[in-house]
Amino acid sequence: MLLLCLPLLWIPVAHAANAFSSARVWPAQDYTRLTLESKRAIGHNMFTVSDPERLVIDLENVELGNTLNNLAKLVGSDDPYIKSVRVGRFKPGVVRLVLDLKTEVKPQLFVLKPVAEYGYRLVLDVYPAQPPDPLMALLEQPKSATSETTTTPFATGQPAKIAVDEDKLLPAQDLSIDNSDQPPPTPDTTPNLPEMRARTLIIAIDAGHGGEDPGARGRYGSREKNVTLAIARKVKALVDGTPNMRGVLIRDGDYFIPLMGRVAKARKVNADLFISIHADAFIKPKARGSSVFALSEHGATSTAARWLAKKENEADLIGGVNIAVKDLYLARTLLDLSQTAAINDSMKLAKHVLNELGDINDLHRGHVEQAGFAVLKSPDIPSILVETAFISNPSEERRLNDNDYQTKLANAILSGIKRYFAQNPALSKPKIALLD
Repeated sequence: MLLLCLPLLWIPVAHAANAFSSARVWPAQDYTRLTLESKRAIGHNMFTVSDPERLVIDLENVELGNTLNNLAKLVGSDDPYIKSVRVGRFKPGVVRLVLDLKTEVKPQLFVLKPVAEYGYRLVLDVYPAQPPDPLMALLEQPKSATSETTTTPFATGQPAKIAVDEDKLLPAQDLSIDNSDQPPPTPDTTPNLPEMRARTLIIAIDAGHGGEDPGARGRYGSREKNVTLAIARKVKALVDGTPNMRGVLIRDGDYFIPLMGRVAKARKVNADLFISIHADAFIKPKARGSSVFALSEHGATSTAARWLAKKENEADLIGGVNIAVKDLYLARTLLDLSQTAAINDSMKLAKHVLNELGDINDLHRGHVEQAGFAVLKSPDIPSILVETAFISNPSEERRLNDNDYQTKLANAILSGIKRYFAQNPALSKPKIALLD
């Protein structure tokens, strides 16, 4: 047999440039987030320029496709920090993004690895150089002002988004919340209770999930983050309409806040209570009913509670946290071991709220459960997590999207809060007095 030895031919292969599959912009008063998603991690470099204020990001080995070309369309005129975005080829192999800014900022740029439905994400968080003071904002808010509520039947709740099959541009979706047709809060039907106290009580109301983290999804397309925000706004409206009470929304729009950032915001406004609102999901669609949870220092009270806490605590992975940033304020919060008293008060509050929810819905369990929820780890604020219903159950999903039912849930939560304060006046905690 004759063996022929042929020389190897080395043919240079051009490496295809990376392409972004989608872009999303999440504006909020706290900060604006810009997310670029791709199948592979993207090399990047960032620097700032003054007079006027600009932010420059160079992207390495990136294709200048539809996602980047249409990025400017995602920035609205009402964005608090970004005026406009310009994109172009800076030099071979480098695409440059120039963000024209409205004010001096402290940006953070980091990469998130694939998780859940997402691929690699290059995330830019644009924080103001001088962060807004939530306590001052609360002091400046007129007592008569009420939160607007929203009805979003089976809302999918996405930001303006360009999902790209680089040959076919899909239209951007405008799914912003419309507050124009909402009825005023229903009259409070809570039985007369003793006056809580003379000073204003601050109730921190946390709408679970948000932004990059949609939370659970229902069969009909509902997203937990939209349902929770709608209910939270109704709770705030009712709280604001109650003498000597003021509500503070931890998240007042569709954007992501890290779990401990929610705790920190509640502490900055000197909140008396922290109520985190969620809409549960389970692997079986027949699961139904409302639940209320408090923090546990000694493990979960059931397997289901442990599973739920693990799922909720993964919100930071999905929403996207820059783990390179070390916040000493949050570290002190996490290290504070004086939570026993707060947990005891949390259990009392949870029982009252659970009893009120039992009047309008089935209870998933007839007692308060406990688990290691990160969002409940405030050492000095009684904190509970309310699972209003199972969004994974089609019948409960319909109810969660019903405006009247959302109002019933909000009234039940407020009634539980009132009963708690009637039996446990917040006398020992010094506060900054709020002027009506």
